[in-house]
Amino acid sequence: MTSLDKPTEDTSTDDARAVTEAALFEAFGGVRGMVETVLPGLLFVTIYTVDKDLHLSAIAALAVSLIMVVVRLAMKDTVKHAFSGVFGVAFGVVFAMMTGNAKDFYLPGMLYTLGLGLAYIITTLCGVPLIGLILGPVFKENLSWRTRNPGRKKAYAKASWAWGLILLAKCAILFPLYWWADTTQLGWVLVALKIPPFLLAVWLTWVFLAKAPAPIDVFAEMEAAEKAEREKEERQRTAETFARAMDPMVDETLHRLADGTDERSADSRARHRKQ
Repeated sequence: MTSLDKPTEDTSTDDARAVTEAALFEAFGGVRGMVETVLPGLLFVTIYTVDKDLHLSAIAALAVSLIMVVVRLAMKDTVKHAFSGVFGVAFGVVFAMMTGNAKDFYLPGMLYTLGLGLAYIITTLCGVPLIGLILGPVFKENLSWRTRNPGRKKAYAKASWAWGLILLAKCAILFPLYWWADTTQLGWVLVALKIPPFLLAVWLTWVFLAKAPAPIDVFAEMEAAEKAEREKEERQRTAETFARAMDPMVDETLHRLADGTDERSADSRARHRKQ
C-alpha cells in the first residue's frame, strides 16, 4: 500500500462510520428518543414514591407522553418514537387500573422487552436478523444484504445476537423483581436499566456495521435502471423518427433509380433494333 492509498482508505472508513452513526441515530431516535422513552416511567415512579397514588402517577405518565407527541406534531417531526411511548404507557395504565396493582404499570413493557429479545434471537437463527429488517430501509439497502452482501448479513446477525442477549439479560433482572420487590424498587431499577443496555446494544451494532461491507443502495440501482430504460426508449423513438423521415427519401431514390434503369433499357432496345 502506498502513502497515497492510506488517506483514501481512512476517508472511506470515516464516511462509512458517519453513515452508520446517522442511520442508527435515525432508527433509534437519538437523545430525544431516549428521553421520550424514559420520562413517562420516571414520572410514574417518582410520583408513586412520594404519595403512593396509582391514579395520579398513571395519569401524569400518560399526560406527559401525549404532550411529547403533540410537541413533535407541532414541530412536524417524526412521531414514531413518541407514539410507541404513548402506546406503552397506555397499556401500562390499563393493566394497573384493571388489577389495582401499581407494579402492573410496568408489566406490558417488560413483556414487550421479553418478546423483542426472543424475536432478535429467533430471527437470527432463521437467517433473517431482525436488526437487518429494521436498518435495511434506513441504509436504503432493503433486503439486498440477505443474498448479495454476506459480510453485511453476518454483521446484522452479530448485532441481533447482541440485542437479543442484552434484552434477555435485562428481563432476567426485572421479572424476579416484579415478583419479589415492591413497586418503587421495581420502578427505579427499571428506569436505571432503560438507557445503559440500550446504549450498549447500539454501540455494539455500530461496531459490527462499521467494519462490515458498505450497504448496496437498491434505490440508486432502481433509479439507474429506470434512467437506462428511459434512455433506451428515447433512442428507439429517435431511431423510429429518423426511419420515418428517411422513408420518403429512400422511396424517391428508388423511383429515380428505377426510372433511370427503364430509360437505359429503352435506349438499349432502340439501338439493338437499329443494328
